[in-house]
Amino acid sequence: MDTHAHLDDPRLAGQLAVLLGRARQAGLVGIVAVATTWESSQAVQRMAIDHADAGVVAAVGFHPNQLDEARPGDRDRLESLGDAPGVVAVGETGLDRYWNRVAFDLQRDWFDWHLDWARRIGLPVVIHCRDSAEDILDQLRGRPRPLQGVLHSFTGNLDQARAFLDLGLHLSFAGQLTFANKALEPLREAARFVPEDRLLVETDSPYLSPHPHRGRTNEPSRVVHTASTLAHLRGVDPEALAQRLTQNAQILFQRANWNPSPCPLS
Repeated sequence: MDTHAHLDDPRLAGQLAVLLGRARQAGLVGIVAVATTWESSQAVQRMAIDHADAGVVAAVGFHPNQLDEARPGDRDRLESLGDAPGVVAVGETGLDRYWNRVAFDLQRDWFDWHLDWARRIGLPVVIHCRDSAEDILDQLRGRPRPLQGVLHSFTGNLDQARAFLDLGLHLSFAGQLTFANKALEPLREAARFVPEDRLLVETDSPYLSPHPHRGRTNEPSRVVHTASTLAHLRGVDPEALAQRLTQNAQILFQRANWNPSPCPLS
């Protein structure tokens, strides 16, 4: 299960049928196609309809780094997709201090709006966090608990993992987990710690391609490398963990109608 992929990215969208075929062959039963703007939200929702047989579902929202593209009325337009076919989550939203492209107060305002909207319609929220873990924790701690959602592409340490888990969130691990960098030991420590029922994996395609494909355009089929690394770190059977990861995704993204027995696409 790939719980976070940007399938509408031009690097993927033009060869989507081939990529989905490889994903099925790799054993994936579902992919969450995650939006970044209003136009992106429309695109991933259409993909969820057109490729429902491949297990594609959609998360709709506005990425914090692209809020400079937001126009008046985009919130209303996004809300119109809240109960649309194929939509299973709100996002991605969150905060980002790394790129420092969008005013932080604007990011906070939109993050609050996404959180409120997700709670109103009963969907989980997909949270982006880059160099802003403490900011996000501060913003989340004043909200009703437990929070329903996922901290995607988690790269924090054990203390941060505990804090996000205490709020009720799932933690999703991406390709960084497969990298051999010594600086990533705190991330590996966190991956060993997270309770089994709160674990997810993702590709964040086309970004963060895992070893042995590091530096190349990523795709959903490569999530198996991250799942295998996670099983090794935790000292568990890879097949058993893969089944648990799928179950966790099915529970979190309750609107998804995934077939637990993957079969190749015709």
